[in-house]
Amino acid sequence: MNYIPTVKDERDVIMQAVILAAGMGKRLKDLTRDNTKCMVEVNGVSLIDRMLHQLEKKHLSRIIIVVGYKAEELIRYIGSLGIETPIKYVGNPIYYKTNNIYSLALAKEYLCSEDTLLFESDLIFEDEVIDLLLDDPRDTLALVDKYESWMDGTCVKLDEDDNIEAFVSKDRFRFNKISSYYKTVNIYKFSRRFSETHYVPFLEAYCKALGDNQYYEQVLRVITMLDDPGIKAKRLTGQLWYEIDDIQDLDIAASMFAPDDDTRVSLVSSRYGGYWRYPQLLDFCYLVNPYFPPQKLIDEIKASFEKLLTQYPSGMGVNSLLAAKNFGVKQECIIVGNGAAELIKSLMEHISGRTGFVRPTFEEYPNRYSSEESVSFFPETPDLSYTADDLMAFFEDKDISTLVVVNPDNPSGSYIPKKDMLRLIEWSAEKGLRLVLDESFADFADEEGATLIEQEILSANRHLFVMKSISKSYGVPGLRLGVLASGDTETIAAMKKDVAIWNINSFGEFYMQIAEKYNSDYEDALRRFREERRRFAAALRDTGVLRLSDSQANYFMAELTNGMTAPQLTKYLLVKHSILIKDLSKKLGNSRAIRIAIRSTEDNDRLIAALRALPEVK
Repeated sequence: MNYIPTVKDERDVIMQAVILAAGMGKRLKDLTRDNTKCMVEVNGVSLIDRMLHQLEKKHLSRIIIVVGYKAEELIRYIGSLGIETPIKYVGNPIYYKTNNIYSLALAKEYLCSEDTLLFESDLIFEDEVIDLLLDDPRDTLALVDKYESWMDGTCVKLDEDDNIEAFVSKDRFRFNKISSYYKTVNIYKFSRRFSETHYVPFLEAYCKALGDNQYYEQVLRVITMLDDPGIKAKRLTGQLWYEIDDIQDLDIAASMFAPDDDTRVSLVSSRYGGYWRYPQLLDFCYLVNPYFPPQKLIDEIKASFEKLLTQYPSGMGVNSLLAAKNFGVKQECIIVGNGAAELIKSLMEHISGRTGFVRPTFEEYPNRYSSEESVSFFPETPDLSYTADDLMAFFEDKDISTLVVVNPDNPSGSYIPKKDMLRLIEWSAEKGLRLVLDESFADFADEEGATLIEQEILSANRHLFVMKSISKSYGVPGLRLGVLASGDTETIAAMKKDVAIWNINSFGEFYMQIAEKYNSDYEDALRRFREERRRFAAALRDTGVLRLSDSQANYFMAELTNGMTAPQLTKYLLVKHSILIKDLSKKLGNSRAIRIAIRSTEDNDRLIAALRALPEVK
């Protein structure tokens, strides 16, 4: 093994690559017990295999790899990959007590011999990332990306001319300033001259002064303080990359860099949230209020963040009292859940006998019930709309004991006005039926005051159960809050014993404590939303590629009219525009059916632009 290089030959080449691969990758635990970090696989391909084959296509003069932990195994493995570009190895025999500054110092002669692309070996990225550096005429660049909450490591601040104004150290990092931060991608382009005159001299001095257990980017931090640092930033513009430090990173990377677009869509869609970890992904799949909560409410929660993080929440009794206060009902008539999903599970377990459902609908209800005991009504209208009279006529002779209705319904957005819901309540009482009404989207309807969570209605109708997802209506899905209200206090009490006493956290409790102060903001948000829904609907229809159903919810059900199928459009928008929509083809048995959430004007316009740019279907 050739540990320390001696560079004697000068070759007529344009660029070489240096890869730092000496680390142990302890955070990957069992995955790096017998392998190096860069040998960990994403979708069956190791990080180093992928990176080397990407570099192979760039016709570099050579690739220098600094090895340390499991060096012999790594060299042997790389030798089996069939890479034709010459590979040189530099060994770091004391990798376990040094950091990457020492690994790079071992390769300093190489840096001074040619222009260099510098990589850390725990990265995965698309080909265009390398092309951005190679195609840029500037000879020395640090690749950076706009800071997002999933990122960790070195951040910088830039000016409008791509100068690095400052490296933001961990002790100077401020979360209230992240809008001005860029994260270093740990990929660089160094000119030979920059390495000779700037980087290597400062690297040697830094190591001599502060030792070998440092990071090589700290040398760049010192260099950027010079009047002429010789290095600029290169900003990514949506290109995909990820740094693999733990098994969660591997899981994210598996979906971001799936072997084909169909697999990528499947893996991303099956996560059911957590999309803040995906660079620049715009989620038109999941349904929240785009105009609430207001910034002042968010700031109030921030001001109490430390207390809420470090102290226990109250139990069910107190949280029921808070919910009762917010919705104007008695404490014994309402229960708070960790999202409506927790309450749906508990409620459906307290129901017995034949139960009626409208299908298709929000599947959490029928999925929580016996299919043998389920009776389903399927609307025959093209837009899946139905009325209270349709439900009463269909279920009149079906011998059911419970009827479940989602209003507005999901995915259609079909809405039964409040006066007709009151007739349905009266009918179900006469029939001796329990009526479960999910009004999670009712606040978005043009009919103001659509809610049935009113004490007078609940007291007069003990057979009525009204579910509401606070996450959806109030735009706080991360808090996981939902409520169920009923005059059937015995069932509510039984459910309170069924769920955990601390079923919501302190952040959810605090939100309910302060939410009432922001009622006027909520009404303003709903008015803004209704205006945007009308505008967005007109814009979607104007694209000429969709047949849109009328909706009173915060989403539209639509049918493609341009020849594309729903899976094709879903794939195209995710891969080409980082936009996620809901493919309804399997749910509805219609290959052209989709659902689109309604977001802010800016986000909605981004989707409109993507739809207008759709390729012609042959």
